[in-house]
Amino acid sequence: MNKSLFDMTLEDVRARHAKLVKEIHKHDIAYHQNDAPAISDAAYDALRRELDKIEAEYPELISKDSPNAKVGAAPAKGFKKVRHSMPMLSLSNVFSEEDLSDFLEKVRKFLNFPGDVAMAVEPKIDGLSCTLRYERGVLVMAATRGDGFEGEDITANVQHITDIPKELPKGVPDILEVRGEIYMRRDEFMKLNERQEAAGKQIFANPRNAAAGSVRQLDSTITAQRPLHFFGYALGEASAPIATTQAGIRKILMSYGFAEPEPAGRCSTLEDIMAYYNKVMVLRPDLPYDIDGVVYKVDDLALQDRLGFVSRSPRWATAHKFPAERAVTILKDIDIQVGRTGTLTPVARLEPITVGGVVVSNATLHNEDEIERKDVRIGDHVTIQRAGDVIPQVVEVVLDRRTGNEKTFKFPLVCPECGSQAVRDINPRTGRDSVARRCTGGLICPAQLVERLKLFVSRRAFDIEGLGEERINTLCEMKIVSFPSDIFTLQERNEKGEINLQSLERWGDLSVQNLFSSIDARRNIPLERFIYSLGVPSIGEALGKILARHFVDYKDFFNFFEQGVLQIFELWRNNLLVNLIADESALTENIQEELYGIFSEKIAFEQYAKAKILYIKNVGLISASRLVTFTYDYMRSNKDVDPAAWFEAVENSKGLISKRAMAEILEAFGGMEEAMRKIADIAERCESLWSSLPHDIERRTGLVMKDSYYQNILSQGWTHLSAKIWEIKRKEHSAFKDVINLDGFGEIAFYAMVHFFMEDHNVQELKRLSLLVDIKSYERPQTVDSKVAGKTVVFTGTLVTMTRAEAKANAERLGAKVAGSVSKKTDYVVAGEDAGSKLKNARELGVSVLTEEEWKNLIG
Repeated sequence: MNKSLFDMTLEDVRARHAKLVKEIHKHDIAYHQNDAPAISDAAYDALRRELDKIEAEYPELISKDSPNAKVGAAPAKGFKKVRHSMPMLSLSNVFSEEDLSDFLEKVRKFLNFPGDVAMAVEPKIDGLSCTLRYERGVLVMAATRGDGFEGEDITANVQHITDIPKELPKGVPDILEVRGEIYMRRDEFMKLNERQEAAGKQIFANPRNAAAGSVRQLDSTITAQRPLHFFGYALGEASAPIATTQAGIRKILMSYGFAEPEPAGRCSTLEDIMAYYNKVMVLRPDLPYDIDGVVYKVDDLALQDRLGFVSRSPRWATAHKFPAERAVTILKDIDIQVGRTGTLTPVARLEPITVGGVVVSNATLHNEDEIERKDVRIGDHVTIQRAGDVIPQVVEVVLDRRTGNEKTFKFPLVCPECGSQAVRDINPRTGRDSVARRCTGGLICPAQLVERLKLFVSRRAFDIEGLGEERINTLCEMKIVSFPSDIFTLQERNEKGEINLQSLERWGDLSVQNLFSSIDARRNIPLERFIYSLGVPSIGEALGKILARHFVDYKDFFNFFEQGVLQIFELWRNNLLVNLIADESALTENIQEELYGIFSEKIAFEQYAKAKILYIKNVGLISASRLVTFTYDYMRSNKDVDPAAWFEAVENSKGLISKRAMAEILEAFGGMEEAMRKIADIAERCESLWSSLPHDIERRTGLVMKDSYYQNILSQGWTHLSAKIWEIKRKEHSAFKDVINLDGFGEIAFYAMVHFFMEDHNVQELKRLSLLVDIKSYERPQTVDSKVAGKTVVFTGTLVTMTRAEAKANAERLGAKVAGSVSKKTDYVVAGEDAGSKLKNARELGVSVLTEEEWKNLIG
């Protein structure tokens, strides 16, 4: 992404995250299952890198669906499945010296290591990951990585790879898993393709595809005809250690008969590691096999054990990838795509061009500001990079290739799917406008409805078979399904004759009955999956589980947020609305400016500019906004308005607009009558953009709002103002604080859930769903032989024998829940040196306080 995450709204970030997850999953299947990647490694790595940045900034988005929570793709059909005794995780990536420095610093901080940590370094082979299991020295099984937990049994095929020893020397551990990469040399790959072409058979795109396709032959005699090789450089399960260092493992495996990638080495400092990286990059074209980077691993195996793993990769290793590739082509047009959350994304349609072996015809332009910043015009020559997006991105315009015939693109102010207004929300973190426009149509927008339903029926949510993308599109287009709850009434409506699914194309009797059976089989769902299925911005599978674990029962979850929203509305009424209605002067000048600023910037800026009111001396956004809204309200409540009476009312409205600014307006517009007419005209043109106060506010607060100005303030500044007011008052509500401080949750996720419940149609939909499905209470997992399983633990102060990250990782591994604040529900507070307010709170609440040593004794 070219824009900082802080320039995006939470909804934009979540939409971007969802797109990345979907695209990476698609490419994982293409790469790991089908051996036919659609994008280059550099482009794929850039997708992963962007995802990593988003999930580092917004950890609440991480779920089991996230590529960062899994490896590769599910095993392909046709092979016996093999469950790995130890997960085959992939590596995290770095792309620059700065990234590498950050990685090394994280390792040192985690270990609390005073100096440089020695790293084993080696080339990163572009092949097919494979694990070989030896029992008493004999090869008994070989498997692909698959999804990291389950792979394909390729034992019969690897028997034909001469680089793989079928027996190991005497004295090896009884159980030894050797892991590495199956690959094909470039010269042998070229000869294979020549033979394939001569025989009229498939031509492989690259050596990696050829190697993977050769291994995945159900007929092992075909594999035997392919020139395959194997590098064995890592271990899986081992009944006894064979070395104490990564370099030692490499040396021992070579003595067993395994080949190792070269050049390899051992480095300690950042400078030495970068020197190795640059050396390998220079050698890359001369190596007989393909590599796409280099790998760094903490050399000391004891330190590796302490560092452990995150969701999909070890903390003790990373891959330093080589740069992406670029090309220049012509931008033929710009289209607008609408995402599941309504974000309007501009897509460049390009003159097709090959970049790194792949034909590119589309590229992302990210958002409205990005088009303006880069001055991208239709007809421009543009530089394309295959990295960083679902589709490649436009890096820059080649200005010296301009002819003068290029056309400026005007970003639409309405949704191309449903015609609803497309607005730029306010980032709750910064208070600034989002860089992206978002459709306000919600569930009435076809693009959003389809995508939300796809999430609702997906494998990690309700997992309803028979409702794929094509069928969901059909049901939505035919207006058969408009809300998720409509899915569970399909059979009843079909039997009553209200709909006729059998009449739809490719929907026969058996197909429809199978769908009904599938839907019925999914009328029971665990609470955590139900929460995830709702598609609440920023609430992924992981946060759904956190909420489910906290509330346990659906009714408690629903009542908490419904009542919580009522309380928030009460805070609004008491602390904002009443003040605005009763006495605007009671607001501080800063808040007044915020309110007027929101109004003018979000709604009427273009209208003000067209009417030239913004170009009058001494008149800015705030003054213009005050005068226009006052005039609009005044003319609505007074018939046959006399210009003199209007001017007198303006003069008598304390603080409305300065006399100097008003005098400049009268002079610029040619007198009182013309000024009133023009300002009233601005207000009338804005009226279509002013949304009336949502019925939900009136229903929940009992406050009837009739004044269009205040209606507009509320509807346009909703997220921004709720965050401002709620931030002041939330500490008074301990129950809210408990949820906000759930480890891994936070305020952004809390606001997302609150805003979801603020929409009355969402609340009503939840009520409908709760009558149609059985939402099961959360079942707490049982951890064997752990005294802290299910306990809530808070760490405070400086820990001496382990870092905070290591202590937290150990606690969670043992089934404990780590919280960020102390409450009555806290079971233990582990206090290190210089513990502060959390220790004080624990003692006041009577929570058990443990020293670091007592905690270590407790967990064994």
